[in-house]
Amino acid sequence: MRVRVLGTAAGGGVPQWNCACPGCSGARAHPERRRRHASLAVRAAEGRWYLVNATPDLGDQVEDCPELHPGPEPRHTPLAGVILTDAELDHTLGIARLREADRIRIVATAPVRHALLTGLRLGDVLTPYAALDWDDLGPGDRPLAEDGDLTIAAVPVSAKRPRYAAGLDGHDEGAWVVALRLTDRGTGRSLLYAPALAAWPDAFQRAAEEADCVIVDGTFWDDEEPLRSGFGSRTATAMGHLPIEGPGGTAPRLAALGARTLYTHLNNTNPLNDPAAPQHAVLAGRGIEVAADGMVIEL
Repeated sequence: MRVRVLGTAAGGGVPQWNCACPGCSGARAHPERRRRHASLAVRAAEGRWYLVNATPDLGDQVEDCPELHPGPEPRHTPLAGVILTDAELDHTLGIARLREADRIRIVATAPVRHALLTGLRLGDVLTPYAALDWDDLGPGDRPLAEDGDLTIAAVPVSAKRPRYAAGLDGHDEGAWVVALRLTDRGTGRSLLYAPALAAWPDAFQRAAEEADCVIVDGTFWDDEEPLRSGFGSRTATAMGHLPIEGPGGTAPRLAALGARTLYTHLNNTNPLNDPAAPQHAVLAGRGIEVAADGMVIEL
């Protein structure tokens, strides 16, 4: 299994266009600290790749990933489709960047598909340009490509809806936000990816214990960070993101796993955006990493 990390930031990116917080100012002064919106590229088979979430940075993310470059024919692309873990804007707006394709394959749960078609009216907007081929993302392992060893499965983690979908009619509440389990049938190794984690249900714990690599939501360092920064009126958990440290924090859970563990989806207020922050040493002492844009994971 080959996975490339295309981005590691929460909504808005780092720096965020309208923000001068220490994290954003530091990223402007030191471009190596910049983080694009959280996303992965996963190889389904030789010459075929899928994006896990389609972010507003999609164009630049593709250009920075040589495996996703088109060619040798003028319009041949190795990008075969998109897998969505939720319906949030920072994970779906990039789909519109794919309108130059003849067809766009989107793998998503039923409520995510419903939100995009009914709330965002993505079908109405895009089908004059490209056909949308929808595939269901469910709890059972299914091959991503017929001639490849990679399988995917959804692990429901939250019923948190995006704001624009708050008034939509009901669907399977548990599948609004899922973790994605990627398994290589050839090696038997697996990766669990959960960029948004409002809860840590038993099914997620089991999947994490079975995985060889776990990449999870590191939006906020602690529960009070959004309040302390002055930019929010709710705690991290109230916003649908388990904090890294403190009561309910995910770091002790990750440290107890036998897998390689990494954080992604960092908010611009997260002190981990500063490579000199002491919080890095705290995580390193527990054997936990912070994912970096462009890194490659081989399993």
